[in-house]
Amino acid sequence: MTRYDDTNVFAKILRGELPCNKVYEDDVVLAFNDIRPQRKNHIIIIPKKAYVSLNDFAEKASPEEQKAILMAAVKIAKDLGIYESGYRVITNIGSDGGQEVPHFHFHLLGGEPVGKLIG
Repeated sequence: MTRYDDTNVFAKILRGELPCNKVYEDDVVLAFNDIRPQRKNHIIIIPKKAYVSLNDFAEKASPEEQKAILMAAVKIAKDLGIYESGYRVITNIGSDGGQEVPHFHFHLLGGEPVGKLIG
C-alpha cells in the first residue's frame, strides 16, 4: 500500500495552506466544491485524518469515521436538492483506478444526468 504523502493537495487544504469553497464540515469530514467540476454539482468529500485510499480507510478508520463520511454524503445530497433526483458517489483507488490525489475522497456528482459510468 502507498504511504500517505502529507504534501498532497487535500492535506494542504485541511491544514489551511490552500483555500477551498467549503460546503460541509464536521469533526471528521470536510467537503468542498471541486475546482474542475464535471457536473452542475461536483463535491469532494474527505476525511480529516490521513488515509490514502478507500482500502486504507476501510482497514484503519473507526466505525464512527466510516459512518460519518457516508452520512455526510447523504446530507450534502439533501442540502443540494439532489437526494430525490439522484446523484453519483465515486472513489478512485490506485493508479489503475484513476486516483490522482493520494488522500481518500469521494466525488459526489449530480444536479443533472451523470450518464453511463463507463463507455
